[in-house]
Amino acid sequence: MHLSPDSIIFWQWGWFNINATIVYTWVLMLVLTLGSYLVTRRLSHGLTRSRWQNLLEIVVTGIVTQIGEVGLTNPRQYLAFLGTLFLFIGLASLCTIVPGYEPPTGSLSTTTALAICVFIAVPMFGIANCGPREYLNTYLKPTVIMLPFNIISELSRTLALAARLFGNMMSGTMILAILLTITPFIFPIVMSVLGLLTGMVQAYIFSILAAVYIAAATRARTPNQEDSAEVKT
Repeated sequence: MHLSPDSIIFWQWGWFNINATIVYTWVLMLVLTLGSYLVTRRLSHGLTRSRWQNLLEIVVTGIVTQIGEVGLTNPRQYLAFLGTLFLFIGLASLCTIVPGYEPPTGSLSTTTALAICVFIAVPMFGIANCGPREYLNTYLKPTVIMLPFNIISELSRTLALAARLFGNMMSGTMILAILLTITPFIFPIVMSVLGLLTGMVQAYIFSILAAVYIAAATRARTPNQEDSAEVKT
């Protein structure tokens, strides 16, 4: 058992190589894309619906509800981004039951890439909702002196997102490898089940933290803007 899928090399030419992280990431992307196409190509608006459509509606409704509970006023605006994060990380953990599969979230490069996506999405949503001037002013609050500290905070929480997900996924793999050496029949089965649960929890935590960061960025409106928004509604 490998502690990181980066160490599994399928093909290499000079300095360039294709490892398990790249392969399994693209496999997950293909599964999500193909699965979403097959489920949504014949959506029914009546009472008779397929089981897959019912499952999809349950998942989408649950994600939208969780986004709304974080404090985002228009949850469906963030559904595509946050829902994709949750489904990718969750599926990466669920597929560990497949023999020979290594979750790409066990690689620091994957978790860093996901964290960078959040790092880019937060100001994008913030600027889209509040405007560039009001969003950038949040870095100067409560005083201009806080500018470098606010920037460091943005960078540090991105690093924390990547390290937290990577650490939890790698630690689960390491514990399972140790138990396979000591007791190769009983405990690995139990740990595999717990690993699936831990993976889903990590997918939930990562998505919720991303939603919290976006919610904080989209609340950068001044009182006058909030009053005008309330009048329009």
